[in-house]
Amino acid sequence: MGSSWALVYAAASLLVLLSSACKDAETCLQREVTISPDFPGQVLEEPDLMQREVDLSELLHVGDLFTVQRKEDKPGPRRGRPSFQPRAFQPPQNYPVQFPLGRPMPDNIQAICVHADHRPRYPDSYFPRSGFSKQRRMATAVNNAESWFSTCCKGNQTWGTEGTLCCATQAWEQSVQLFCEEDSSVKDRLYECCRQGGMSRLSCFNDDAQNPNYNPSQELPVEEIGSSETFHFNLNNCPRIRMSPSSIRALGGEKPEINAPASPKTDINFPPGRPTAGNIESLCGNRKRRPLYTTKCLPRSGYELLARQVKTINRLEKRFKQCCKKKKGVLNCAEQKWREELNRYCSVNGRQECCQTDDQYSCFQSLSSDPLYNTTSAAEEPTLNKMCDTQIINNRFPVGFQLKTRCCPLPEQDRNSCFELNLEEMSQSLCSSNKSASPVVRRCCKTTSREEIQQCLSKNVMKAITKATKKGQKKKKICPIP
Repeated sequence: MGSSWALVYAAASLLVLLSSACKDAETCLQREVTISPDFPGQVLEEPDLMQREVDLSELLHVGDLFTVQRKEDKPGPRRGRPSFQPRAFQPPQNYPVQFPLGRPMPDNIQAICVHADHRPRYPDSYFPRSGFSKQRRMATAVNNAESWFSTCCKGNQTWGTEGTLCCATQAWEQSVQLFCEEDSSVKDRLYECCRQGGMSRLSCFNDDAQNPNYNPSQELPVEEIGSSETFHFNLNNCPRIRMSPSSIRALGGEKPEINAPASPKTDINFPPGRPTAGNIESLCGNRKRRPLYTTKCLPRSGYELLARQVKTINRLEKRFKQCCKKKKGVLNCAEQKWREELNRYCSVNGRQECCQTDDQYSCFQSLSSDPLYNTTSAAEEPTLNKMCDTQIINNRFPVGFQLKTRCCPLPEQDRNSCFELNLEEMSQSLCSSNKSASPVVRRCCKTTSREEIQQCLSKNVMKAITKATKKGQKKKKICPIP
């Protein structure tokens, strides 16, 4: 029975298919149709909605597809909302940081000090409790620099604009260094400028500065934020700054914040001039008359840079001595030693301005206070009193021996008059005597007048004293600070 019903259904289906069979091949081809939503059973032919090639540029307007609503989650308590975009990192705009700061220069140092309380600071409450680590490091760098700038500006009346600029420059460089150290210590994208070194890094940060002139950007004064890091300002890195001990004492309570030496004034020709064809003669000729220096007189702290300069000068003079003894290639030898010593100096003190330039040798040459090597130490003038402290060769110059035996036992204040009186008497007796005299005495006796004889003998006595004083003695080292 069931199979008969199935047979009936199959036959009926076959009849339906046969009755709807397409007689016309053209009308049976597949074509695109649309169905009207109002009339599902009706076929609508609408050419505008047929499939066709289109230009995608007509449809793709990215700016129209996405619209971002920026939320001002919370206002900054101590600054406005300008947009800043460092080249290596674009922080979220709802917590912007004015970073980096520009390099302190002569044309902006006044603005750094005058508008200090109208530039932004970033307290801990500025950021949420979590996240924004990159911006936090930037904010810390800004807070550090601004805090140290304030310290430098407070000493402006004490050490002047040049000293303030030098102090601010050191503060800015230290803030950059600390930022790069912190930024490289975490697993985060490193700020691009930190990938560089030396002057290139500093120039990169300066180029990125959004407010290089340090103009005020806050209407109301901001609250100063101190730094947890210690800033050491070394006046020895500012060779042109001269400051008296009384001026440093005038700093009062600010002195502990700056690691300033008690007397920054130095008496040393550093950096040394570059050996050239124009100065090699005086370099070697005045070598014995140029001073050497000692570090034993320097305080224990605050003079590390000066101590390195002293050692560089002393080593270089020793090497110049070796070069000047050569018969050939003196200039090449001296210049090579000069380069080697400055390279050694920069390897220890890389923060020195010239050590960070591409052409450090030209920089050192331009800063030299004695490029021609004409400066010599003031030699102590020999006096007849020095005769009592020296051993003069008696058989070659007996005049000295006689003066010494007659006048040195006397009190010091009576010796000069004794020397003059005895020289006059001895000049007469030595020249009138028939006894054989020394060659020096014979030459003096050939002069015509009595005064000339006395002057000749006195001159040769002084030569003997000078020679005896220098014989066997090392060059005395002087202290580089007065």
